[in-house]
Amino acid sequence: MELRTFEWTPAHGWSAAPGWADTRETVVLAFGDATLRDHPEALRELYAAYPSSHVVGCSTAGQILGTTLSDGGLVVGVAHFDASTVRSAVRPIDHADDSFRAGRGVASALADEDLRAVFLMCDGLGVNGSGLARGVASVVSPDVVVTGGLAGDDDRFGSTWVLADGAPVSGHVCAVGICGPRVRAGHGSQGGWDRFGPERLVTRSSANVLYELDGRPALETYRSYLGELADGLPAAALLFPLALRSDLGDGQQLVRTVLSVDDDTQSMTFAGDVPEGSFAQLMHANFERLVGGASDAANAAAGMMPGGADATLAIAVSCVGRRLVLGERTEDELDAVFDQLPAGSAQIGFYSYGELSPARGGLCELHNQTMTLTTLCEV
Repeated sequence: MELRTFEWTPAHGWSAAPGWADTRETVVLAFGDATLRDHPEALRELYAAYPSSHVVGCSTAGQILGTTLSDGGLVVGVAHFDASTVRSAVRPIDHADDSFRAGRGVASALADEDLRAVFLMCDGLGVNGSGLARGVASVVSPDVVVTGGLAGDDDRFGSTWVLADGAPVSGHVCAVGICGPRVRAGHGSQGGWDRFGPERLVTRSSANVLYELDGRPALETYRSYLGELADGLPAAALLFPLALRSDLGDGQQLVRTVLSVDDDTQSMTFAGDVPEGSFAQLMHANFERLVGGASDAANAAAGMMPGGADATLAIAVSCVGRRLVLGERTEDELDAVFDQLPAGSAQIGFYSYGELSPARGGLCELHNQTMTLTTLCEV
């Protein structure tokens, strides 16, 4: 496998001319600012330069190239596989309840007996990430590593996009699948948040919409914790995600962040399921643990890579909430990740509205507020 990374900025254009290694065995990952939907000229140039390749990507809450974070432009990673085949697919998501069908559809399009890894991106607002992950898992083998992320729009929560035939469109999921016995895929996902306050029972919810905690309106309860910060919802909720456990004896937890709130119904819509009967607890940030969690995620993913690979592609997907907390020190977590990667690695990625990675039982699940890392190589 051969790798190249480069970027486009409004001020300076392309740092390297696109078009290298345009073949059917080439993946082009493009992560860019949400505003590129209204000004897609760079995306069109990229797509035109790679007519034979599989060009996929999404909007972000910040782009990652190496250990550098940027806004306003586009970062690109090109991976040419020597002895593997590549597939890509796009499917619409008409509304959040359609997420399972969309996941199943895109996975069916990628299905192959030699499929080894799937990386998918989807609209970050009109989706239920849990349903999407279940739809993919209903088709692919449990041995296939499925990872990805939800598109972002900085902290605006206005509009997100994914690439469909080179065009930035909302309401879609796109994915790429790598097939062949020489492909090796690693994954890691860690948080680093601290829980506080009482655990509360989810007494009424529907899929990813939470209505009641301990019999009280969910939004009212949440606002009582945020105090004056509640005026900044939904973006303020990124600083105080929910930890979910299926029961009080469950040592595993999933983290959920808010996508939108409804004052009329006093409900909160999350990026993934909040099941009735589960237990929810507020979380807040610990800077050192966030950076340590990023390092642990990279260590887990790198540990799955075999020795002797010529090149490793690392795709980092971190939550926008982590960026808001880390602020000017956000690149510290990118440094922590890169330090754990094998020599010869190339890192690209984005800040997201949700992360997709294997968790319990090895199946892909939606996560929030994590650093999730995917590593790919050929042996």
